[in-house]
Amino acid sequence: MGLESIGRRQWLSRAAALGAGAAAPRAAHAAITRESDWPLWLALPVFPYSRRKTIRREVGPGVWAFDQLIGIYYVHVPIRMTVIKMEAGGLLVYAPVAPTKECLALLQPLIEQFGPVKTIVLPSVAVEHKVNAGPFARAFPDAAFYAVDQQYSFPVPLPSAFLGLPRWTQPLPRSSSAGGSVLGSEFEHEVLTVKPGPGSYFQDVAIVHKPSRTLLLCDALLAVTEEPPEILTSEPEYTKALLFHARDEPLQIVADSPDARRKGWRRIVLLFNFFIPGATQADIGLAPLTRLDPTFALGWGGWQPFTWRPSEATSFAAYAADGKPTLLPIIQIILNRGVADGALARWVRTVTAWDFERVVPAHLDAPLALGPKQFAEPFDFAQNGGNEVRFCDEDVALLREAEKGPLAFSVGKTELGPLTGAACNLGGGEARVVSKELGLRWAPK
Repeated sequence: MGLESIGRRQWLSRAAALGAGAAAPRAAHAAITRESDWPLWLALPVFPYSRRKTIRREVGPGVWAFDQLIGIYYVHVPIRMTVIKMEAGGLLVYAPVAPTKECLALLQPLIEQFGPVKTIVLPSVAVEHKVNAGPFARAFPDAAFYAVDQQYSFPVPLPSAFLGLPRWTQPLPRSSSAGGSVLGSEFEHEVLTVKPGPGSYFQDVAIVHKPSRTLLLCDALLAVTEEPPEILTSEPEYTKALLFHARDEPLQIVADSPDARRKGWRRIVLLFNFFIPGATQADIGLAPLTRLDPTFALGWGGWQPFTWRPSEATSFAAYAADGKPTLLPIIQIILNRGVADGALARWVRTVTAWDFERVVPAHLDAPLALGPKQFAEPFDFAQNGGNEVRFCDEDVALLREAEKGPLAFSVGKTELGPLTGAACNLGGGEARVVSKELGLRWAPK
């Protein structure tokens, strides 16, 4: 969702603009306190707006995840900061989240025990990460602050100061292989840089912490199971998203239960990955705006959930594969633009030479029990000369059509072709019109 001009980032920005013009969803009574307030939420007006609860979890020896939420249309997923105890004392912070009073209070015991925040890394050009990195770095002005070197804005290029980054921001070297890591001898790092089209970049930083055998990633890889993440079940206000999407029909009332929460989470994951999955049908054009009803008690700012077919369970199973690592489909579309010049292969080759036993990405599940071999598997498409995915073909159909149409101006050509998967017979059969304005229409297999 960064200031990039493509993919889920562009879609989220468009939806956020629509959502910002309507009343924010009415909050349920919850235990979120004033310590969770984030006054700068208007910089990216998406859920949870100003009410940003933080959960801290230890995910490895001397490694902690700080989870918050981000999303629109109740498609709410974790956004994660990782903190590592450094051997010489002090802390390294990767992919900062909103530095609310609660977040900083959860960080304070680590500071008192292990020393101050010494290093902060912004591993992405995406706005959902960049928008919080500047305020976080300003909370720790004595810490070294590194950012990937292709920060940009669209459509007008702006200097880093206008992007909210502090004046002491330093570009993170592309690799630690030449002269050692600026992050310290206990770390190695490698920056993946792909230019998918004119005016945009994708960057992700892989950092291995050798003492804990932990690999940190931002967006390049993720995994999920059907159990909702703790951050989504921690507050009634947040759990509402699970029950909103657990409905098979828009006006259905769903009782709160573990099964309903799992169903809602499955659908959130499908929407997060595919925008309009094959097991549902929706208009993402202008027509829904004419039907908004802010008085609709069960809705999200007047919106209603989609109608789902039972085949969504099949769709989710193909994507999740019992927690096996994979790529966000729009990320695969981006990364296949880094195949011809060898950028992706070099990055994977470097990372798989490291010794690690867990991976902590910035979204969905964490930690992931993965070693180098399991890490490399989702990137095999680059060596196989195609763009096959393990997901249902009906699920990637919208992205395939978008790549030919609305995204064509912002992504370059690729020899790998469009995303393709196996037909899962998700139902429907009729021609699907997703948006007349965008010209997206196809007949599922």
